Amino acid sequence: MTDTVNEKASPEPSSRFGDRDAVFGDSPEGTDVWQRVPYNPDDYGPVKDFATDFDHADRQYNPNAPEVWKELRESGCPVAHSDRYGGMWVPITHDMVHEVAYDTDHFTSRAVVPAVGRPGDLAMPAPVGGVPPISSDPPFHAMARRPLLPPFAPKQIEPWEDEVRVLCRHLLDEMGDITPGESVVDAAIDYAQNIPVNVIGRMLGFPEKDEALFRQFVHDAMERIDEEPGTQNGLDDLGKYIGEQIEDHRNNPRDDLTSYLMNVELDGNKLSDDHVGGSIILLLVAGIDTTWSAIGSSLWHLAQNPADRKRLIDDPEVMTFAIEEFLRAYAPVTMGRMVAKDHDFNGCPMKKDDWVLLPFPAANRDPKQFEDADKFIIDRKENRHAAFGLGIHRCLGSNLARLELRVAIEEFISRFPNFELAGDTRWSVGQIRGPRELPVRILAD
Repeated sequence: MTDTVNEKASPEPSSRFGDRDAVFGDSPEGTDVWQRVPYNPDDYGPVKDFATDFDHADRQYNPNAPEVWKELRESGCPVAHSDRYGGMWVPITHDMVHEVAYDTDHFTSRAVVPAVGRPGDLAMPAPVGGVPPISSDPPFHAMARRPLLPPFAPKQIEPWEDEVRVLCRHLLDEMGDITPGESVVDAAIDYAQNIPVNVIGRMLGFPEKDEALFRQFVHDAMERIDEEPGTQNGLDDLGKYIGEQIEDHRNNPRDDLTSYLMNVELDGNKLSDDHVGGSIILLLVAGIDTTWSAIGSSLWHLAQNPADRKRLIDDPEVMTFAIEEFLRAYAPVTMGRMVAKDHDFNGCPMKKDDWVLLPFPAANRDPKQFEDADKFIIDRKENRHAAFGLGIHRCLGSNLARLELRVAIEEFISRFPNFELAGDTRWSVGQIRGPRELPVRILAD
């Protein structure tokens, strides 16, 4: 296959997991990352009008995102725009998010985190991209995705349930003695954030002592998007760390997901280190941030809705429907695309290399797609939500995410059937929406 040959033929200097320093500039030629317009921190202040100045890194966006989406829809703005990040478009309705997600001719997945910098010529090119398969375009995408399907198949994920349950109970035990009506725990920091970090780290065969480092990597990759390229040293650390892990696995092979990726074959050839490392970054960042955000948002909802807590406790079978409604109503993931070529999108004059944000959570709140879209209905029967994405990049880790979300909620409400918010919730910044701090007061049963 030509695409496989292209991947193998990438020049050595493009490797992101060696000692070469990244090259930054103001054009794609000869750079890893380039800026379309000169960086000015004043361009990234508070948003006054999300219709014409959208910014997913605005600190008030994630706490108020459902209200932002609703206001845009009702004002007749199905596609927001921004000059920030060198130009960005944001479709809000389900139909338009769907249209972009399925249009792989006009929209490339080469970069999926809209930020100040764009990938230059020295970065992994299309159709492979930096974090395959989510950064890959057809036809290579299907090839890059296929090797990752077996490790995340239901039969491979189901045995993890007991492990996840033990982990959740341990985290709850670690909260210490609880005095109902007085004790306050942080359901995000002390609980939700630790679950996927531990699970994906163990799946990859990475040291448990590095879990705090993983959380920092997530912050650097997903929340520092409005900073000038080249100032985010943490991302360099991530590349070096992954390179060290690959080398350690090469010297000390074992039965884990990293060794699997290093030995699996694509069109008769083993994956390059860039491909392996990129896929690991995808699994590490996406597998951690998305799931802890979903768990935290679900507990945030339950802290304010005692009737839903009681329903889950009194009728455990409703959990099947509740999980899908948590995912629909509090979908954590917004994905990104780049415009592949000049394109008129429903009257929007999109130009090559413009960013496009795909807010799947906004699509899930579209009243034309869901009845009572802004209402959480714990036993909603018809629920074809887009929490795991639309199109070719639908989340391959959905089985694991559902398992972790279900077990985390079950164990928390079993231990603490009654709890309430006990302070301000601090929400994430950027494309993954979820609580970063979630203080809750444990109440008497």
